[in-house]
Amino acid sequence: MQISLKKIYSGKVRDLYEIDDKRMLMVATDRLSAFDVILDDPIPRKGEILTQISNFWFNKLAHIMPNHFTGDSVFDVLPKEEAEAIQYRAVVCKRLTPVKIESIVRGYLTGSGLKDYQKTGTICGLPLPEGLVEASKLPAPIFTPSSKAEVGDHDINISYEECERQIGSDLAKQVKEAALALYTEAADYALTKGIIICDTKFEFGLDENGVLTLMDEVLTPDSSRFWSVDTYQEGTNPPSFDKQFVRDWLENSGWNKQAPAPKVPTDVIEKTVAKYQEALDLLTK
Repeated sequence: MQISLKKIYSGKVRDLYEIDDKRMLMVATDRLSAFDVILDDPIPRKGEILTQISNFWFNKLAHIMPNHFTGDSVFDVLPKEEAEAIQYRAVVCKRLTPVKIESIVRGYLTGSGLKDYQKTGTICGLPLPEGLVEASKLPAPIFTPSSKAEVGDHDINISYEECERQIGSDLAKQVKEAALALYTEAADYALTKGIIICDTKFEFGLDENGVLTLMDEVLTPDSSRFWSVDTYQEGTNPPSFDKQFVRDWLENSGWNKQAPAPKVPTDVIEKTVAKYQEALDLLTK
């Protein structure tokens, strides 16, 4: 579907269009990014499902901090035919100045955090108790920032001190406190729906008055690792509820994690869509 607004950015999975100097249109595509590489095969309806999950969380967590919603709908800024075509995958957003780090919160031990812990006993320089294993719940959620990569490059885990150097100590403190508060409330809620949020990544920006604002996407299967309470078991890699399903397939494919990625089998794509839809249904019903 062609959009009559001027495209100003095309990211790994989202495209941005200019509305005016204060607003833009964010459109979630069906592209899938894994290990910072965009896969050739889209995931049908992914953009629509993830936008609905994000919108649910933006509304649910709005009491913690401001978000990028303007209060406008796509029908306020696009011709009717265009708006109808993308209404479930598009959001009218505030134009914000992005905070130049990835704000990652981990509640459980897995992935790159597990590898770091096994080598050093720490994650991003934060010491953890001895004896933790795959999928161990951490004593408390931890903030483990990473540097933002250009499209096609890998994000790099950094220490909190390096985060302070990159964005300033005052902003780093705000980001850390906000990320931990958002994760804690969301993880507690998700547990009541049978979902463990293992870890997640938040994106923040600053508005024209310098107010920290939650933006982009929130607690989706693209930005988080979801596990089912029913199949969770410490010491194992729990079956994932999200894009980790594709990541696990890629990990086992022998791929070197450099573009181009291998072609993902149809059945893996279908199962991924089903998991995305299941997450939306569980969280919002």
